[in-house]
Amino acid sequence: MAPDWIVPDWPAPPAVRALQTTRDGGVSVGPYASLNLGDHVGDDAAAVRRNRERVQARLPGPALWLKQVHGTGVVDAASARPGVVADGAVAFRPGLVCAVMTADCLPILLCERGGSAVAAVHAGWRGLAAGVIEAGVAALARPGEECLAWIGPAIGAAHFEVGDEVRQAFAALDAGAQEAFAPAPGGKWLADLERLARRRLAAAGVEAIYGGGQCTAAQPERFFSHRRDGVSGRQGSFIWLAAPGV
Repeated sequence: MAPDWIVPDWPAPPAVRALQTTRDGGVSVGPYASLNLGDHVGDDAAAVRRNRERVQARLPGPALWLKQVHGTGVVDAASARPGVVADGAVAFRPGLVCAVMTADCLPILLCERGGSAVAAVHAGWRGLAAGVIEAGVAALARPGEECLAWIGPAIGAAHFEVGDEVRQAFAALDAGAQEAFAPAPGGKWLADLERLARRRLAAAGVEAIYGGGQCTAAQPERFFSHRRDGVSGRQGSFIWLAAPGV
């Protein structure tokens, strides 16, 4: 039986292909069960290799695995090497696979309406506030109005409690961002990462936004969640351009 992975439902051009994994379909055990793709979270290295091989079988070329640091760096998949420090990648020709890993942070896939460029970015709250979405859109080398975005599974507003410094960081950039925060006990706030991302995308000119609504913390059987479990695996989001006729 095919694993329970997600093919984004968005009106991307035919050349644009994308895939979102879940926990399903791998060989890892314990808190990493079963399709953990992260090689930095304490899982057995051989199991991670086998998991990545299973995903790789669905891709047209090697995935560009990044060393994500909650920053704003976006690299060109044509020249970057696996393990490069970055939180996003862009590709302009077929067969180059952009990839990001998450376990509560937002995976955001981007494409240009004409099918000439794709990108993937990893956006936690720090990256969002620092401008990783804007960097991803800029990397496509097209106006935001000519781009589409798909938001993958991430921690939902009901489960993401943060301190006031997080709310202030966004409010300093965009006063309207305070609408994405709801009061919680003890002076804390519940932050809606997806809503914040939609605001940043809109500010970058991207009006065609799809996906969202999948909370990693609320679906333990389907998604990894670091906030929920502490020790956790990582799911992956992949996007690429297909070769003509494929």
